[in-house]
Amino acid sequence: MEPTKFDKAYLKMAIEWSKLSYCERKKVGALIVKDRMIISDGYNGTPSGFENCCEDENGKTQWFVLHAEANAILKLAGSAQSARDATLYLTLSPCKECSKLILQAGIKKLVYIDHYSDSDGIEFLKNHGIKILRIPDYELK
Repeated sequence: MEPTKFDKAYLKMAIEWSKLSYCERKKVGALIVKDRMIISDGYNGTPSGFENCCEDENGKTQWFVLHAEANAILKLAGSAQSARDATLYLTLSPCKECSKLILQAGIKKLVYIDHYSDSDGIEFLKNHGIKILRIPDYELK
């Protein structure tokens, strides 16, 4: 599957969204797009009402930090929109936990830039019929 100009444009926007994260270790951005319209967005960070501090005193990510894709999917839960048949654009491929949310939300295509350290999430989505497309950052320039 070849990337479209829209795939590249939405990924560039996800990069900009990632810059809103207060996390220091990793900044991740997510956009959910349906019929070429952005219906949700997210970046990794603490839950609403928490101090915007993602790492503990040892530099490890706090257990309660929400991933960008989880934030984007959760935003939809409080709206009239649905992620069914949408495309998710991520700056970093999803972990196993978020992959379950992506599948359950009905997202049909995932486009991402960088690989997460564990590829089980991507394999899970592939095995369940989700279209996967990686566009390395050098192709976005």
